[in-house]
Order: sequence, then C-alpha cells, then structure tokens
Amino acid sequence: MTGLIAFREIVLKVHSRCDLACDHCYVYEHADQSWRARPKVISPGVVSQTASRLAEHARDHALPSVTVILHGGEPLLAGPDRLRLVCEEFTRALAGTSALDLRIHTNGLQLSPRYLDLFAEYGVRVGISLDGDRAANDRHRRFADGRTSHPLVLAAVDLLRSAPYRHLYQGLLCTVDVANDPAAVLDALVGLEPPRIDFLLPHATWQTPPVRPDGAPDAYARWLLRVFDRWDRLERPVPVRLFDSLLSTLRGGPSLTESLGLAPTDLVVVETDGTLEQVDSLKSAFEGAAATGFNVFDHPLDLVAAHPGVRARQLGLAGVSGTCRSCPVVRSCGGGLYTHRYAEQGGFDNPSVYCSDLRELVDGVEGRTAARETAPELTDPGALARSQEELTRVLLARLHADLAGDPEWARAWELVAGVEAAGRAGTDALDAVLDHPFTRTWVLEALEAVREGRADGPGAARRLAALAAAAVLRGGLDLPAEVAYRDGEVYLPTLGLLRLGEPGTDGRASLHHTGEGYAVRDGRTEHRFGPEAGDARWLPVRTWSPRPGAGPVALEDLDPYRNCFARPPRLRLGAGEAREWSGRLDAAWALLHRTVPVFARAAAVGLSTLTPLAGGPRAGGWGEAGRHGPGALGVPYGAGVRETALALLTGRRRARLRALTEVADLYALDGAWQHPSPWRTRPVPVSRLLADVHERVAVEAYRRATTTHEPDGADRIHRALDRLSGAAELTVTGKRLVEELRWELKAANA
Repeated sequence: MTGLIAFREIVLKVHSRCDLACDHCYVYEHADQSWRARPKVISPGVVSQTASRLAEHARDHALPSVTVILHGGEPLLAGPDRLRLVCEEFTRALAGTSALDLRIHTNGLQLSPRYLDLFAEYGVRVGISLDGDRAANDRHRRFADGRTSHPLVLAAVDLLRSAPYRHLYQGLLCTVDVANDPAAVLDALVGLEPPRIDFLLPHATWQTPPVRPDGAPDAYARWLLRVFDRWDRLERPVPVRLFDSLLSTLRGGPSLTESLGLAPTDLVVVETDGTLEQVDSLKSAFEGAAATGFNVFDHPLDLVAAHPGVRARQLGLAGVSGTCRSCPVVRSCGGGLYTHRYAEQGGFDNPSVYCSDLRELVDGVEGRTAARETAPELTDPGALARSQEELTRVLLARLHADLAGDPEWARAWELVAGVEAAGRAGTDALDAVLDHPFTRTWVLEALEAVREGRADGPGAARRLAALAAAAVLRGGLDLPAEVAYRDGEVYLPTLGLLRLGEPGTDGRASLHHTGEGYAVRDGRTEHRFGPEAGDARWLPVRTWSPRPGAGPVALEDLDPYRNCFARPPRLRLGAGEAREWSGRLDAAWALLHRTVPVFARAAAVGLSTLTPLAGGPRAGGWGEAGRHGPGALGVPYGAGVRETALALLTGRRRARLRALTEVADLYALDGAWQHPSPWRTRPVPVSRLLADVHERVAVEAYRRATTTHEPDGADRIHRALDRLSGAAELTVTGKRLVEELRWELKAANA
C-alpha cells in the first residue's frame, strides 16, 4: 500500500484496570466505556502476535527504530512476569530488524526494585504521572476511598531517581488544572529533577468543554504562561515539551508533541484483547471514536494505516478546519489535539475547544521570547558572515567525505591541511580563499556531480589544489604547491590566471613564494610572476574600492566558476574597459551615497566581488545574486550610471536575503499557502512575496530620492507587508525582518 504512513510507535495496553480513581481519566470517566468488556490483563497470545505484527511492519517499511509504550489502566498491575514476557517477545521479534525503544507510563504506586531491575535489564524507560505538589495532585489523583496517592508517588520517583535506576527516568506527566497554583506545581515537579516535564490539557470536546472556573476563554493559556514565566526565570532547569515544541515551531522547526503542530501521527494502540485502535484520547469524544475494526490476529498494521480516521490525521495543514488554516499561529498549534476538535456538528472539522487558549499561548510565548529567539544573523552582519563561512566549510567537508578516496583529491587535501597547520598566516590565507564567493559555487557544483554520479573528481581535485596553492602564495608559506593545468591555464582563486602552456596542453607545475613575489617551476625551468614580475602570462584579479579607505572589491572576470548568473559574464575586460567600468562604478556608488546613504552603507557590508555581465540591464536594471557565497554580485557591464547604481542596490538586497535564508529560518512550510502580490497577477508563496518586498523597499527609497518613484509604490509595499504580518509561515526571525522592512519604508517616506 503506497502513500501510507508507517507506525513507529505502539501503545500496548498490558492491563485495563487501575488502582487509582482519577476523576479526569479519559479511559474510565469519559464517553467511551469499552474498557468494561476487555480482559484485565493482556494474554501471552496477544503479546506474541502484536510483536510479530510490529516486526512485519518494521521490515516492510525499513524502520530503523520503533517505540513500544506499555500502558493501561495501570500497566504495573500486569505483574513482573507478564511484563517480562512483553519485553522478551518484542526484543526477540525486532532483533535484527529495528532498534527497540521500550517505555512504560505508570502512576508509580506499584513501582519497586523487582520492576526496576526488570526494566534495567531491557532498557525500559519510565514516565510517571504527577500533577504537582500534594494539594494539586490530591485534587484528582486519589484512591477510590478518597485517600491521597501523593506520598506513594513521591516514594516511587525517589526510587527511580536513585543511583541504580536513574538512567531509566524518562520524565513526569502533569495534567493541567487551572485551580492549582502554577508556580507551586512547576516547583514541585522541577524539584524531582525529571529529564522532562509534559504538561497536558485535560481532554475535552465542544460537547464536554473544559472546566473554566472564571469563565474566561483563555484561562488555560494564562495558567501555562505563568508556568512559562516561572520556568524562564529559573533559567529553564528541565525541558518542558510543550514549551520546547512552541519554541521550535516559532523558529521554523518541527513540533515535538502530538498535541501541537501539523506533523502527522504515527501511533497505533493495541488493547488487551488485541484490538487495534487509533490514539487513546479519542475515547473522550464518543463511544467507539477510537475503533478501527481491526485486530492483531487478522489484520496487518498497514490496514490500520489506511483507515479513514488514521488518514485524516496525516493531512497536516489540509487536515485542520478552514478557520485554522487562515490563522497565523496554526503552524505552532496545529489546530490543537485532534480529540479536542470534536463537536456533534462537523465532527472533528472544527477548531480546538481550547482555540482561544492556544492562540494566546502561542502569542504569549512568542512575545516573551522573540528578541532572544531571533537569529543573530538578521541584525549582526558579523554573525551572518561567520555563519556563511561555516556553511562553506561544512559543504567542503561533505565534498571531502565523498572524494577522500580519490588520490588527486587526497594529495590536494593534504596541502590544505598543511596550510591550516602553518600558523596564523596560513589560516588567514586559507580563510581568504575559502571565503572567495565562487569557492561556494565550485563546491556546490562538485557536490551535484557526485550526487548525480558524474565523474567530476579530477576537476574538483584540480580546483582544490589551485585553492591550496593560492593560500600558500597569499600566506608566503614555505610549502610545495603543485597544481594541474588544463588548456595551458590554471586559475588561482583571489589572485589571478596563470598561463603555463599553449592552448590545448595539460600538465603539472609547482608554485612557491619567493619572498618578493611568486614563482612557478615547470620541469627545470622557473619563472617569476605576480604583482611585480611584469609577466604577460600572469593576469591578476583587478580590484576596485567603493569609497576611500574601504577594503578592495575584486572585479572578477577570470574565475571559471563566475558563470553562475542568469546571463553570461563578460570575457576578460581590456585595460581601458576596466578603467571605464571602474569609473561607472565610482559614479554609481557616489549616487547611492547621495540619495540613499543608509541603504548604500548596508550594500557595502560584505561586498567582496563584482563580475561584469554581458549585455545591458534588464527592465529596472537589477543586479544579480548568483549561486555562490554572499559577497559576489553580477552587474551589467553595459549599464549607465543610474542603472548601475540600482543594480548594486538591488543586487545586494537579493544577496543579503539569499544569505539569510541559507543560514537562518525565515519561514517554514513555504508553498503551503499562496498570497496575493501587488506586483504579480497570480498568488505567490511566502518566499516570493518576502523577496519582492525586501527588494522593493530599497527600490522605492532610491526612486523616491531620485524623483522616479511610482505614485502607489509605497501603498503596494504596505499591502504586501500587511499580508506578511499575518502569514503563518513566518518564524520569529521572519517577522522581525518584516518589522525591519516597515521601519526602512517609513524612513524612506520621511
């Protein structure tokens, strides 16, 4: 059956009764009472058959690991012998197929060394239900005769925390009651040093809504936010899955809990009689809500995966109500727990009964953490540069892992290592060539060739050797640097092009630093080249400075990897052409500083390489940010001063946004929604709308300053920004960027 999810988690009901009488228990106190007709304890036959079904499922889907959670009722009531059988059967069935993660969820009352010794033998991790301090726990978790269970649960946790068993301690699960003191609850749980705390909203539906003592629609959000504030002030001493999940989704990451987010469920429940059911919380909705009609004896797990109720929970965004799909926090809340959406009208096609709470909770956590959670690369150019440098090195390391077996690559890599080991001069020189924007182009193209099975190892090795040789020469290092040349030439990144033979010839040569310049040894012949040598065979990279005192910007018309723009690059410029182009660049840069000085200063940050492109400008005169590191920009050689200025401005805006998206999450689920754009006839994904706005703000500022702006240009940008502000895809960093664009537009209109 194609297109079906694989179940990676099984909840195994080993006992259907409980030794507590918790009045908020969904098994015994809510709509579905099917427990009454089921065996108290799971039989050996059900255990064995379930283990076989799971092993079959894991093999069919090539699952690397599966989780089995022993549950109830109260699972410890099954006794150590039956639990040992469960551990043995599942361990045997999964051996050689998938790693087995065994867990048990218990109230802890029966926990003792005989159980924990068994769990230690099979690596069964233990989670315990506890609602906080004694006052909070006694509100619901009592014996049938009203006695407190709190001291016995604390004794169980203390035993679990003791030296022999501490590694089995999985965490504490707390059901929220807004009548309890949130700070006291958190302090009591944190004091037990759990590896994790889970806060759960009490199961409720629109037919049986949650208790709200003050009638407020956000009572649970306010309670949880008070817990969050306390947890934050304590410097987050233990992980809290609910909060960690919210923080993850706000940053653009995945949900970490079934109760929030849009991730599909991958869980199936096996009752004590072998019945296969959907997630257990559905018992709160109505009698039979969790039923599938399948069992482990007659049906494989793939049949359960095809059940309409299970498939409905795999749809992500398409599986939530229309109200939720248009809500800006849906990526974090996910429409809430599936069970909590149930109403007689519409079934599960409703917002959560906790909708108001979830909206306020997400907004509250975001408001409290946005400043800290915003990626530093957005506001700190230095952090952006460092992250980009690290990205290039990560990609290069990945390429090395793919090509390490190639002798030519290994020899070049050894030289790179030698440069890096040569002290500060070596590392500075190596950093300079690695940060050359077209180094990234080369690495990406080589990785693509490897992935597609194209034999590009020799080409990659030649470039790496040339890169290492350039570092040797830049650093003045006393290291042998051998390069291979093709068609009579070798390009040394950041330095220039060296002609070593006639066109059509290939060979090898050794380069070294002479103390005053560079030299090449080809056989017994040595020739000097470099800035002072005046050798016609040496074509150095020219440079230009955007303003007096600023660092040099390479005018790169030599690097073979510069051909990564939408239009082809110009060939090597003649001396007169280079002077003419530098003059236009000077005039264009001066125009930017006169008209939009703030944008001009921002555009200069990180600019390291300009490549002349063939032909004149496109409509608008945009510059091009190609597939390379963020310091490079392609500018039409034939553009006039005004068009060149606009190309520099917009190209740098594009390059900055591209660099940000490579190292920071600005949005998630791009393409899940389509947004109207003031500049396009059809709706676009959030990435396109953000890119358009990011560029248009600078264009509007430039045109307003040069009296060529469109009458409704600012209005269009405002409409797009308003749309982005309500976009569910944006992360906290993306939202901060939108606010930054608002301020830029306001300054431009001032």
